[in-house]
Amino acid sequence: EVQLVESGGGLVQAGGSLRLSCALSGFDFDDYAIGWFRQAPGKEREGVSCFSNTDGSTYSPDSVKGRFTISRDNSKNTVYLEMTGLKPDDTGVYYCAARWRSCLRGQPELFGSWGQGTQVTVSS
Repeated sequence: EVQLVESGGGLVQAGGSLRLSCALSGFDFDDYAIGWFRQAPGKEREGVSCFSNTDGSTYSPDSVKGRFTISRDNSKNTVYLEMTGLKPDDTGVYYCAARWRSCLRGQPELFGSWGQGTQVTVSS
């Protein structure tokens, strides 16, 4: 069974940093693209970062470039999202998700396996 479990969310002041973790189990994530997404109240879910070791595809929108970094620890089957320079607009529920092989421009509707999400709140 494919499982993704996020952790690391919380309340942080603007300009601060957080590191989110996504623990993966039930599949070989060398064959999958792993993405991070967020959803703010009243807004659609959007991709914020993605990478795939399978085809080398990545995704990072301009809104987070230079501030958010995705990485992985193979020994822990964990993918991280390091977020720096946080802004109130970064507030939302953050999810990790997996899809076969490619990031495909980080479109959430193309990702089939999702975690439960972790709340990130950035105060001004």
